[in-house]
Amino acid sequence: MRRPTVVLGLLGSTLDASPRGRWERWRPTIDLCRHEDFLVDRLELLHQPEHQGLAETVARDVANVSPETRAVLHRVEFSDPWDFESVFATLLDFAHRYPFRPDDEDYLVHITTGTHVQQICLFLLTEARYLPGKLLQTSPPAAARPEKPGELRVIDLDLASYRQIAERVQAVRSEGLSFLKAGIATRNPAFNALVEQIERVATATRSPILLTGPTGAGKTRIARRIFELKQTRHQISGRFVELNCATLRGDAAMSAMFGHTRGAFTGAVRERPGVLRSADGGVLFLDEIGELGLDEQAMLLRALEDHTFLPVGSDREVHSDFQLIAGTNRDLRAAVRAGRFRDDLLARIDLWTFRMPSLRERPEDIEPNLDYELERYAQRHGRRVTFGRTARAQFLRFAVGSGARWPGNFRDFAAAIERMATLAPGARISGAEVDAEISRLQAAWSEGQVNDDEALLRRHLTAPQIAALDRFDRVQLADVLRVCQEARSLSDAGRVLFAASRQRRRSHNDADRLRKYLQKFGVTWTELQEPPAA
Repeated sequence: MRRPTVVLGLLGSTLDASPRGRWERWRPTIDLCRHEDFLVDRLELLHQPEHQGLAETVARDVANVSPETRAVLHRVEFSDPWDFESVFATLLDFAHRYPFRPDDEDYLVHITTGTHVQQICLFLLTEARYLPGKLLQTSPPAAARPEKPGELRVIDLDLASYRQIAERVQAVRSEGLSFLKAGIATRNPAFNALVEQIERVATATRSPILLTGPTGAGKTRIARRIFELKQTRHQISGRFVELNCATLRGDAAMSAMFGHTRGAFTGAVRERPGVLRSADGGVLFLDEIGELGLDEQAMLLRALEDHTFLPVGSDREVHSDFQLIAGTNRDLRAAVRAGRFRDDLLARIDLWTFRMPSLRERPEDIEPNLDYELERYAQRHGRRVTFGRTARAQFLRFAVGSGARWPGNFRDFAAAIERMATLAPGARISGAEVDAEISRLQAAWSEGQVNDDEALLRRHLTAPQIAALDRFDRVQLADVLRVCQEARSLSDAGRVLFAASRQRRRSHNDADRLRKYLQKFGVTWTELQEPPAA
């Protein structure tokens, strides 16, 4: 037995209007009742109070073309049919009041008439099942056969085609995430969640983004990938301009940042645009922004807020509208407390802050990054190199082991792969190349660690305290201090330092355990977060 078909729709105050010759023109609400193979049992027609007369005329015309159809008029008042919030609220209220019987009737929601805002709201309410039906779209007949009814199409939001659209949207999103990760199939859950959040922010805003984390953790790479992602989405038209603020000294800093006019100072033989002007319409990546001087920080703040600045030697302001991505391996809040960084600039760039984890925090990602570096080597040198099975396992064991420091993070890791690939005979890395590289890394790290350890200890302990330490305690304490400096919190540092023993314990209080260890040497967590004095 056929179930009754009920159509809900809005009166078209223009399209459904009835001037002279109304039977010679297409009127959507009338036309949907003219189809021989499509019977509307009941038409629920929503209309504004001021269109009561037109609604009654349409109801009579519906009865004329389709006596089987019963038209029911509903006075619905839209304070502004183009205001999304009020339209949605009005239609939602109607949906709550209407006595739907989805087990007994089939509902169609006609979205051809009404303002575009009203049509969108009908779509959203149908998708959310507040209106428990399918969408109905109508269109005029072909010009050659005006006497025939127009086209109509039923759109079921539960159909596989709609799911396929949703899957395509998700696929595009996944492509964006893969793009930010340079196609590396990273496995670390925390890093993948971080990249997903970066993708959402990068494609939704042009506000400043701050990337923090240790040297070599990938801040520059992710900044460039953010730019390229925005470029593929047609969200940006300018260039990617990069400047390492740690390389700026004295007057050259102002010139590099903001440009200068010809003759602005001795040696200024030609005009220089500066990186802010060069990045107009694009992305400016200021790496190591914590190294900027206070004067440059003040001018950068004004450029971010007003999009204007004065080049060195000029009395005419320059306009530049860029998105800033800043990178730092320093604690900028500690720098503010020390008077080395402006608190107002930090407040401006700290809207979206993402900490890039070190390589040691992402042991699951070492293997996929190994494959990525081999692919990069092949692209650069036109020579594809692979690992022998045993050699690959040997290097991965070393790379994720507790003895692998990777102080330069992914820079050190990429360099190691480059050396082994270059020296591999027959384009295949064997155990001999792995042994040689491991020995080289351990020697370099040992040599560097002696100096690093002494500097760390001198920074946090007095000379008498250091002299009183056994050699064993010196090595252990220095490693603990280094991990603490790279960690976001005391708990994170504890998880790294006690990773093995915590597997054997039922309860974990790594933060308290680490705090007590540091107290033995008179060192506090707050002190460890302070940047080294300039």
